[in-house]
Amino acid sequence: MAIDFASPSADKAVLEEGTAFTPRFGPDGLITAIVTDARDGALLMVAHMNAEALSLTLETGIAHYYSRSRGKLWKKGETSGNLQTVVDILTDCDQDAIQIKVSVAGHDATCHTGRRSCFYRSIRRDENGATLSIVDGERHFDPEILYKK
Repeated sequence: MAIDFASPSADKAVLEEGTAFTPRFGPDGLITAIVTDARDGALLMVAHMNAEALSLTLETGIAHYYSRSRGKLWKKGETSGNLQTVVDILTDCDQDAIQIKVSVAGHDATCHTGRRSCFYRSIRRDENGATLSIVDGERHFDPEILYKK
């Protein structure tokens, strides 16, 4: 049973200080979800949710997202076993983004590359422009094996 989200209030005070959760989905029907580890606050990934993904997440306690590249709903960790159990969900002041604090099962890795976080590279500026440097090379699983088709 999907949650029927109320329309966001035009009243700024109600939106910012009220108790009604009225997520403001963008024109594409999506809201940004910032996903962090409930244990230590580490940034794991940034994803998007449509109303169905957000409803399923709230109803089941397991994170669901909308994949823009695949154009479909996806239950994070369904293939890898790295399910994200929701510990807390917060919304920002104007309810157009959410933060999801999760506990990751399985290999304790969120990224499809096998790393704990999708943010495993740092951007460095040098005389040639910008380059990437890997700051977390540890792989918790081998994606070639785990994601065999």
